[in-house]
Amino acid sequence: MYDLTGFQRDLLYTIAGQDEPHGLALKDELEDYYEGEIHHGRLYPNLDTVVEKGLVEKGTADQRTNIYTLTARGRREIEARREWEDQYVDELLGE
Repeated sequence: MYDLTGFQRDLLYTIAGQDEPHGLALKDELEDYYEGEIHHGRLYPNLDTVVEKGLVEKGTADQRTNIYTLTARGRREIEARREWEDQYVDELLGE
């Protein structure tokens, strides 16, 4: 996951937190988090990148709607990232 941008990591976390989200659902969640508009030109190329890296699988809900799910590798990458983060912030958070 070291080679992902922060936005791509946020995409992974957002996908992990939803049941087969589609692009617009991800866009809405990220706009809430970033408190601003996420343009399609930013969202979809980054989704394509995490799909190409094998972290996310792209499927179809219908002819116009793609859905996204984490792959096993994507889950492992999130788990590894969380373990790495925890070694630095556990004391800060009082855990």
